[in-house]
Amino acid sequence: MMRYTYLDSPLGEVLLFGDEHGLHGIQLTKKGVQPQPGPDWRKDDEFFHVAKAQLTEYFCGQRKEFDLPLIVRGSGFQQQVWSALQKIPFGETRSYGELATSIGRPTSSRAVGAANGSNRLAIVIPCHRVIGADGSLTGYASGLDNKLALLELEGITVNENRQANLV
Repeated sequence: MMRYTYLDSPLGEVLLFGDEHGLHGIQLTKKGVQPQPGPDWRKDDEFFHVAKAQLTEYFCGQRKEFDLPLIVRGSGFQQQVWSALQKIPFGETRSYGELATSIGRPTSSRAVGAANGSNRLAIVIPCHRVIGADGSLTGYASGLDNKLALLELEGITVNENRQANLV
């Protein structure tokens, strides 16, 4: 049985969903559109109390790492990328090329970008920390405004051209 809850955040409503094995997804409000649960999911606010507390601490600047049971489903390549994402420290960025090199696939930056975009656990698996080689914010499944807000929350400077410094 998939359960869900919403968390009020500086980015708008955040949808959390999961089951007894762990957190399956975190979806952010994009362009004012609130994410919706599946038709047969059950609302259960208490079930997510630890995840909500940790995310609230993150949004308040009090948490830099998460300790949550995650259900991460994807291909072997996607799993490699998502694992590498979790190694990017709070307040730092990497380019898609750097991420590709870190997993031993230096010519796979586009594939890394695709895997990054299919990450279902935004923030906890910090795909927002990946930027273009020139510092450009490039894409973000939850919208560039959310990516910008998350980077700035982590103290990453983004200039008026929406370019961040590679750290």
